[in-house]
Amino acid sequence: MGARNNPKAYQDRLLRTRNALERNEFAVFLASNKKEALQKALELIPPDAKVGVGGSTTIREIRLIEALTERGNQVVHHWLPDISQEDRLRLITEENTSDVYLCSSNAITEDGQLVNVDGAGNRVAAMIFGPKKVIVIAGKNKIVKNVSAALKRLKHIAGPLNAKRLNLAELPCVKTGECMNCNTPKRICRVVTFIEKAPSSIRKPNITVLLVGENLGF
Repeated sequence: MGARNNPKAYQDRLLRTRNALERNEFAVFLASNKKEALQKALELIPPDAKVGVGGSTTIREIRLIEALTERGNQVVHHWLPDISQEDRLRLITEENTSDVYLCSSNAITEDGQLVNVDGAGNRVAAMIFGPKKVIVIAGKNKIVKNVSAALKRLKHIAGPLNAKRLNLAELPCVKTGECMNCNTPKRICRVVTFIEKAPSSIRKPNITVLLVGENLGF
């Protein structure tokens, strides 16, 4: 029986991934479910911190933005309706210089690497350098065996589902369910990053990974 239908196998995978991430100098915490993930995230974020939020369905699924706002944190995010391109760029820039930056990862390998694909590159840029602290929240569905499996996940799951979420029906991946390596102006898969170890920084460890024992996001 594989990990998909075996709770113990999934727990072993979470522990194996946690240990690998710690060897790669990330700070790591485990949460059993969305409720625990929300509670742990609130513990990790100071009440007076300015919090930037990248484009992430995971962060929104656990309702972290609402909880932070209710607590009194200043929260900056660009997923707002009817926003101008100028305001969107301003908010993204502000997110990337926040005290705490929240995002997810498209894939996390069992040997402790974070693998991501971006369109503009703002999220991966913030993960690497900028905010004082980065918190990556990822469901168990994001864990993969290795980099090869991570790239496959980017092309067959994360990319097409995000294109669909953005209503980009003209992109071929929305129709086929997998990356077609298209050459269109609205292509969203443009920047791929591999964070093999936590970036060297005077703030080290400046990336905290919160692994959640539920499926979250894409």
